[in-house]
Amino acid sequence: MENKIYNEVPTIITGKDLDYLSDMFNWNYSALKKMNVAVNQVKSEEIKEILTKGYNLFQNNLNLVLSLLNEGGTNE
Repeated sequence: MENKIYNEVPTIITGKDLDYLSDMFNWNYSALKKMNVAVNQVKSEEIKEILTKGYNLFQNNLNLVLSLLNEGGTNE
């Protein structure tokens, strides 16, 4: 096995990275679904607004994970 020396750190997603990103996606997706159900069941506008902020936070987290996966990396 040859050791490579890099001038810059290569952009890669390892198997361990992929497992962690998958967990992050699943946690946020589960929370997003729960927020969606809660927002549609609550009658208080104040609570609905807070839940909507939570929903948006989890949606942004999902988009971040997806963008990391879309960037991918190189297979070296």
